[in-house]
Amino acid sequence: MTDDENLVCGVHAVSSVLSQDPERVERVWFDENRHDARLQRVVDMAKKAGIRFSFVPRTKLDDLAGGLRHQGVLARRQPVLVRDERSLGAFISKLKETPFVLVLDEVQDPHNLGACLRSAEAAGVHAVILPRSQSAPLTATVARVSCGAVERVPVFQVANLSRALQFVRDAGLWTVGAVPEAENLIFDTDFRTPLALVLGGEEKGLRRLTREACDVFIRIPLAGAMESLNVSVAAGICLYEVVRQRRLPGASGSS
Repeated sequence: MTDDENLVCGVHAVSSVLSQDPERVERVWFDENRHDARLQRVVDMAKKAGIRFSFVPRTKLDDLAGGLRHQGVLARRQPVLVRDERSLGAFISKLKETPFVLVLDEVQDPHNLGACLRSAEAAGVHAVILPRSQSAPLTATVARVSCGAVERVPVFQVANLSRALQFVRDAGLWTVGAVPEAENLIFDTDFRTPLALVLGGEEKGLRRLTREACDVFIRIPLAGAMESLNVSVAAGICLYEVVRQRRLPGASGSS
């Protein structure tokens, strides 16, 4: 099975990239035997955007998708724009709102990464920071699971995550790491300041150097024998606690 990072598979993901960033779509392929209204809407979008498309046998789509679930449509796009640490400072300084950044330390499962990106966009995160190594690449699976959020949320891939976190701190952001042994609960922590929320990967959580770059640690309260949550679930809970607090009357991050 291949997972070409420039492929976008599935009705929702292809619709999203055609809607948000059509100039980056090079070509679209459709299942010649599927004629329902959902797919026709995607065909109409491709026509309106002037993008090359063709109807092919399902076996052709299967070959192009390399085992990915395509729902009768896939597109090839230009590579996702990924930024690096050199542009991070300028990006943060230009934000008009209270900065809200998500940092993911070695999230290696593409489904988890895609789900985190989807939640990040929904919660209004301004940027996501990832280490360049030991992190899931931005593949077609990530794009599909994120429902196109990978196309819309600025992603920074950095060579040294702890150094990038120090840079973020110097820019005035409070770095908050989520670890199961923290004393502070997320519900008792003020997230209305400029914030970088830092979550660890599936196996090891936050690495030592990443921890050393955090200002404070928080945890999600868990009942029973449960020791931890899936990183994408934890991200959703933490992100929306930030959203809740910033919507409170008088909050500096509220709109």
